[in-house]
Amino acid sequence: MFFVYIVTNNRNGTLYIGHTDDLSGRIWEHKQKAYKGFTSKYSCDRLVWFETHETREGAFQRERQTKKWNRVWKLQLIETSNPDWLDLYDGLTEEQIYDSSHMYIPKAYV
Repeated sequence: MFFVYIVTNNRNGTLYIGHTDDLSGRIWEHKQKAYKGFTSKYSCDRLVWFETHETREGAFQRERQTKKWNRVWKLQLIETSNPDWLDLYDGLTEEQIYDSSHMYIPKAYV
């Protein structure tokens, strides 16, 4: 499985969108500021939204699509599934990561 995710520094703060094949590991890297770059510079280490994809290409395309959205759409995406902007990494289990409710289904197939 592959994941698209949004991390932030605080509610309505700076947003970073990325994709990975290891959600827990990647968020841990953000929290540890393992790499110098945008997320470490702006302290974006709170996981506030994610979705799963069956393929790396699907996750990559969705990341690119979401990055092009205006800020209001991105905030709505977060608010819909996480209205309190909780850090989803806290207590995150494998069961939650792979829960089908996080699976992205393109609108054309709904």
